[in-house]
This record gives sequence, C-alpha cells and structure tokens, in this order.
Amino acid sequence: METLAFYFFGTCILLLSIFVIISRHPAYAVLYLLASMFCLAGLYVLLGAYFVATLQIVLYAGAVLVMFLFVVMLLSLREEGYTKGRKLQRSVGVVVSAFLFIGIVAGLRSAFVGGTSSGPVSKMVGSITDIGELLFTKYLFPFEVTSLLILAAMIGAIVIAKQKMGEGAR
Repeated sequence: METLAFYFFGTCILLLSIFVIISRHPAYAVLYLLASMFCLAGLYVLLGAYFVATLQIVLYAGAVLVMFLFVVMLLSLREEGYTKGRKLQRSVGVVVSAFLFIGIVAGLRSAFVGGTSSGPVSKMVGSITDIGELLFTKYLFPFEVTSLLILAAMIGAIVIAKQKMGEGAR
C-alpha cells in the first residue's frame, strides 16, 4: 500500500511540476505549485516525518505560495511581458536542464551501481528535537542568512510594485 501511495504522490508531483513550467498564466502556475507542495507533504508523511510534512504545508504551501500569489497579483503580469528575452530564457533553460539531467543521472548511477552508504540513518529523521538541534547549532548561520534573503526579496518586490504603480499613475 505504501508503494502505491509513493508512486501516486511521485507521479502527481512530476505532472504538477510540468504544469508549473508550461503554464502560461502565473496565477495558475502558483496554484499548480501549491498542489505539488501538498503531494510532497504526503511523501513526508509516508516517510514518517510528520513534523516536516506539517512545516511543508504551513510554511511553503501556506505562507510562501500565498506571498508568490500576492506578488503575481500585485504586479499584474500580462502575456506581453513574456515575449521579451524569450531566446535568452530558452537557452538558459536548456543549459540548466542539461546540468540538472546530468546531476540526476549521476545520482541514480551512484545509488544503483556501487553506491556508498553514509552510515546508519537516524531513527527519527523528522523529529522536532533533531531538527531544532541541527537548526540552532550546525545550521544557525545559513538559517539567519536565508531569513535576510527572504526579507530582501520582499523589499525588492515592494519596490518593483511601487515603481510599476508610479508609472501607471503618470
């Protein structure tokens, strides 16, 4: 039963991710990403990482995607905005896709052909104490840097939105 659920959630994540990429309307892309986040939370539940699944829904699906949707609606992106720089976007997309494909193939190859084990897996991978201990000891600095980057992104979105609103008022 778990195997069937794993394949169901994995297939849903792949299909929804493809829909995010090929969607022409940014609001639909955000909604497809939201559904993908819920399926990812389902995979975390299958792994027994209930806290991580809850964080996935509350933080990413609840907060981050709502912020994405808010920015998309605030900037009111239109279809004509997507035609500028299309050749550059496609070439960068091809290069990034090639690197991603090479990384996936290398990871699968090392997993199935003589993959090395990194040692015993913790009995409770997604437990609150393990996450809290790692977050406030080993990963404290990257956690704080991430919060500053998110703050800078929000300020940048507000500045861009204000500039767009100022142009429309003239």
